[in-house]
Amino acid sequence: MMFSATRIRSRSSLLAGCLALVLALAAPVAPAHAMVTFTDWFKLGSTSLKDWDVIPTPDNPNSLRIKPKRFLSSQPLRRILVLYPRRSSAYDTAMTTFVNVVMDKRINADFTVINFQTDDLRGKAALEYAENSNFDLVLSMGSESTAWLWSHYRGGKLPVVTVCSKDPVLLGQSPGYDQGSGTNFAFTSLNMPIDAQMSYVLRLRPNLKNLAILVDANNVSAVQTQAVPAKEFLRARGVRVLDVAVKNPAKVKEELAAQVRDAVNAMRKNDMDLSNSLFWITGSTILFSEIATINQHSFRVPVLSTVTDVVTEGEESAVLSVGISFESNAHQAAIYAADVLDARRKVAALPVGVVSPPDVAISFRKAREIGMKIPFSLFESATTIYDNDGKLVRSGGATPLAQ
Repeated sequence: MMFSATRIRSRSSLLAGCLALVLALAAPVAPAHAMVTFTDWFKLGSTSLKDWDVIPTPDNPNSLRIKPKRFLSSQPLRRILVLYPRRSSAYDTAMTTFVNVVMDKRINADFTVINFQTDDLRGKAALEYAENSNFDLVLSMGSESTAWLWSHYRGGKLPVVTVCSKDPVLLGQSPGYDQGSGTNFAFTSLNMPIDAQMSYVLRLRPNLKNLAILVDANNVSAVQTQAVPAKEFLRARGVRVLDVAVKNPAKVKEELAAQVRDAVNAMRKNDMDLSNSLFWITGSTILFSEIATINQHSFRVPVLSTVTDVVTEGEESAVLSVGISFESNAHQAAIYAADVLDARRKVAALPVGVVSPPDVAISFRKAREIGMKIPFSLFESATTIYDNDGKLVRSGGATPLAQ
């Protein structure tokens, strides 16, 4: 399997790692910049606003434009249609990263962002507008947009690059990881290979007996590409897998509270002190937005996640996450988009963009709260670390010493 990497991270020596730990827990890193709200479904990081103007469409609350404050006269104008299926903090993070990378690459990009709400008529109207207005690229934001475009625009006139989308191979959209789609689609993936991902989990609990997998039953892509592969991998190794599935988004708190408590009781049957049990949150917005509810009822069983953003400052955090961050995935998508726009690579030939190595995030505050020790190998490879007070002390793989 071949992977496209957006960064290379070297492993430090044991001495350097120990020094980094001391410094990391002593010297906080400045927090990330806040998001700025423009509509009820779109936000952009404040770091981007020095270079970009966001202009909502007066007569259409589901449309806006992002244009550079200063166009580069030496570069051609590139027009990009971005299709949102709905509001999501993950999409805000991805879009912020995408526009920043585009600016760094000195591309004259003018974005039209449309929340088409997975409505066929709205989606087709947006694509027709893009084609008739000589747009250069379509950016598919999220698995729902990608699934819709794959069904309605495969073989279309404009190239499509996906971002914030789940594994296209497991979803039957791409024939393989190391080859192109053969269509007008270039895929990137938020997923990492399940055997590699679970190897990190087993470092934390080598004698793992129970893993409760939390899913949004309505999120087909998360179920197919994250929950099912994890179940198959762990059951083949004798680990009992418990299902925690939210079926009614309107009652997510109630369903999670009851099912998480039930899962803890089930874990006690073969792991009385819960020392070899874990919770595992898959990549669904309604799940990671309810981390407080999950923590409240997990009874000190460590809560892990595929989504790095679930490890945050303060108390309401997962203890550890292993996966591909929205920033890393969006960075990969922006590189693909730049290559397609500059005709350096053909969209049909681009292999699935999977970031490697993964992003690992740790909250030492949460670990201390539940009495869990973090193996040094996980600390050493972590890209994001919050200290015992829940303050950010490592970001993007950089320690205070390196900064």
